[in-house]
Amino acid sequence: EKEEEGVFGKRAYIKSGGFGTILGYVDVPKKDKFGFWWQEEFIGKDGLEKYYDEYLNGENGSKFVEKNALGEIESENIVNQPEHGLNLNTSIDSRLQTVMYNAIVDLSTKIGYEGGAGVIMDILSGEIIVSTSYPEYDPQIMSDGSNQQVIREYLTSPKKPFLNRAISGLYSPGSIVKPFVAIGALNENVINKNTRILSTGSIEIPNPYNPELSTIFRDWREEGHGYVDVVRAIGDSANTFFYAIGGGYKGQAGLGITKIEEYMKVFGVGEKTGVDLGGEVGGLIPNPDWKKKVFKGDAWRLGDTYNTSIGQYGFQVTPIQIVRSIAVIGSDGVIVTPSFSLESISQPQKISKDISPENYQLIKDGMRDVVLAGTGQLLNVSYMDVAAKTGTAQTGVGNKFVNSWSVGFFPYENPRYAFAVMMEKGPSKNDLSSSYVLILTRIF
Repeated sequence: EKEEEGVFGKRAYIKSGGFGTILGYVDVPKKDKFGFWWQEEFIGKDGLEKYYDEYLNGENGSKFVEKNALGEIESENIVNQPEHGLNLNTSIDSRLQTVMYNAIVDLSTKIGYEGGAGVIMDILSGEIIVSTSYPEYDPQIMSDGSNQQVIREYLTSPKKPFLNRAISGLYSPGSIVKPFVAIGALNENVINKNTRILSTGSIEIPNPYNPELSTIFRDWREEGHGYVDVVRAIGDSANTFFYAIGGGYKGQAGLGITKIEEYMKVFGVGEKTGVDLGGEVGGLIPNPDWKKKVFKGDAWRLGDTYNTSIGQYGFQVTPIQIVRSIAVIGSDGVIVTPSFSLESISQPQKISKDISPENYQLIKDGMRDVVLAGTGQLLNVSYMDVAAKTGTAQTGVGNKFVNSWSVGFFPYENPRYAFAVMMEKGPSKNDLSSSYVLILTRIF
């Protein structure tokens, strides 16, 4: 019996946390009640195990065994030699993966987030250095299949341990989309490097049908930010600046929802990346057609453009999308396909828009200003110059919760790595948001 149990070997997974939904698990060979093998292969059921199932599997061999009446082997003849599956070499740095995962777990426990995800990617090649999701399942327990109690808990848990939040989780982005709105406005000559807009804490839009009524769109800073140019507006995440350049306000022209959507897609926001892992989802950029379908013919309004300009109003993205999109800024217009396998690296491509190096540099300067003087000063470390953008997006009924983001690239000069950290569904009453998300970036 012991010999037969070893016929197919056994999967052994890394013990550290943070690898569950990436590695996945397998359905192992099985016998029926009479002792006959009715399943003779390992079948990948999730993660890389599933995506690269045929690559990893190999071919079973077979042999005739002749035994005597006492059950002793008289002779053996190999009919087919077994063929080993191929080894899959991943780009994941196991040390950083564990550090990122533990930091997300720690932050979730302390602050009250439901979960989180973190991704680090090589800007030049698309190699994924870190990709982790919390909470997760234990791939060893799933592959062994013997601990049915724990497996049932996984299957019924409201915390969704089978959801790979980095690849398949859709979240409101909030302010992390502002660099893309800004570069669109620069490229379409809606603004230039010298454009300065006064931020007083809110803007007021009159109701065209009733002048006595108006809608107020507020900044996150009640007293406003004063006069800001594009670099300072990114650095301090000035909502009113992006309301104005997104939808227009008084004498300032706006990019408009059509162009906002166009530039988002140019940078890959809201679209699948083609990463080599199953279950990837696209996303959503709000637009007039979407609103008509969802809100039964309701017309698109200026306020909808304002809210879209700051990453709200139905906007949904995945962390893997955002890390690739931010990488395009870091590389001055080169877009890559994220990859876990070193055997699957594809050639990077130029994006479809011609954008000047000067405009890219303004966005980079703004993201560096986030770290030097803005909302991400915890990233101002002595050993690395980091460029970043933070964001907090309201979510849930009555905006009871927030998703908190920290994204960016490093080093600031000659960027090599892009990152995205998303913390899911934290309590808005204790909105420590991006400042605490930045704790996760200590691994840099």
